[in-house]
Amino acid sequence: MIGRTCQDVFTQYFYSNELPCLYSHERCPLKQTIETGESTSIIRKVRDANGAEKWEDRVFSPILDKDGNVIYVMESVRDVTRFKNLEKMYSGMQELLHRVVHSSASAIVAANIKGKIILFNQAAENLFGYAANEADSINIRDVYPPGMAKEIMKMLRNEHIGGPGKLHLTQATIIRKNGEKIPVEMTAAIIYEDNQEVASMGIFNDLRERLAVEKKLQEAQAQLMQSEKLASLGRLAAGVAHEINNPLTSILLFGNIMLERLEKDNPQAKSLKYVLEDAQRCRDIIKGLLAYSRQSSPSKTVFAVNSLVEESFNLIRDQKMFMNVQVVRELCQEAIYINADKNQLSQVLINLIINAIDAMENEGELTCRTFVDPKTNKACIEISDTGCGILEANLGKVFDPFFTTKEPGKGTGLGLSMAYGIVNENRGRIFIKETGPKGTTFRLEMPQALPGDDQMPANGKIEEIQ
Repeated sequence: MIGRTCQDVFTQYFYSNELPCLYSHERCPLKQTIETGESTSIIRKVRDANGAEKWEDRVFSPILDKDGNVIYVMESVRDVTRFKNLEKMYSGMQELLHRVVHSSASAIVAANIKGKIILFNQAAENLFGYAANEADSINIRDVYPPGMAKEIMKMLRNEHIGGPGKLHLTQATIIRKNGEKIPVEMTAAIIYEDNQEVASMGIFNDLRERLAVEKKLQEAQAQLMQSEKLASLGRLAAGVAHEINNPLTSILLFGNIMLERLEKDNPQAKSLKYVLEDAQRCRDIIKGLLAYSRQSSPSKTVFAVNSLVEESFNLIRDQKMFMNVQVVRELCQEAIYINADKNQLSQVLINLIINAIDAMENEGELTCRTFVDPKTNKACIEISDTGCGILEANLGKVFDPFFTTKEPGKGTGLGLSMAYGIVNENRGRIFIKETGPKGTTFRLEMPQALPGDDQMPANGKIEEIQ
């Protein structure tokens, strides 16, 4: 049209002579504008006179005659380097944000205003049990217990809880794909666009491991407090028992002498018998106190757990209490050995058995189990009854000295406290496994005596099972 090529024109006014048409004639925007009569454009990367990289947007606009033929082409060139750099930076930020979200150790989930999940990172897949492609087919309400998603949105919209659209650290429960309920710690926020709610997001952290550690810590603290309490009470009990035991012996001695001298029909004899009965009861309490506070080391031997159970049942003097009680023995078929004071542990089992029968009012089912806990590898003995259970208010006091729920005269409250002390002395643990309206289960845990352990006797002899 003008007798010169594009390259002649461009090199006269611009620094770069690298034109697209030099490499691909079909891409020449000038040629396309002349042929089609329509505007075309192209964005090119060029270098200026200093060699700096720049981006330009070239727009070719046709000027037509009255017949619609192209008679001129107007080209405008715009420097878009800044926009290209911003675009590149934004793209890099998007990529970085994507990597941050998907590499986060916390589960991150986002959903639109209708509850459809639009973001589900790798940690969320592990926590909720859904694959990322499955998340598209579920609603955010499906991962919460009924009503909880609605409650969370209420808190998010409450200005008094973290401010509008924000929910600070709080504990909640989520539901995995398999239906398992998991405690989590979460924060959440509403995403706005033009002051309109368009989405919501939440960050979740699994609390199972932390709660398990906290529970173990609480149990350890409770055991420590119980041990300290029992130790201090034991020292007090020993002093009191010795002080009372001497005058009590005199009362019983001279009281019995007086009773022998009185005639059988003497009206004072009956009153004296009451005095002696109460004095004898006091003496039994003193014996319990002295036993509770003793500092002697247990006389340990290695023996089979099943033999301990059988002997303990046989040692209960009043066998009539079993008349209306069905005794179920679920004893381990394989021999389980422990290294402890057998006589002391027998006292513990007898106490648990009698307490269980009393709880059932001499009628019900008593179950004794022996087994090895697969998690701790400890020898376990469980005594279960079908009684009325233990009140929640009393759970923290059952091992306290002098605490009893029996009628006056039927219990001193020293049985379980002595059992606790005995088990501790033998490096074991006694606790309430479960209790409720249908009964109570006490568990006794002891370290196993295994071949090669320090607990096994040097001569290798083990007490035979009777």
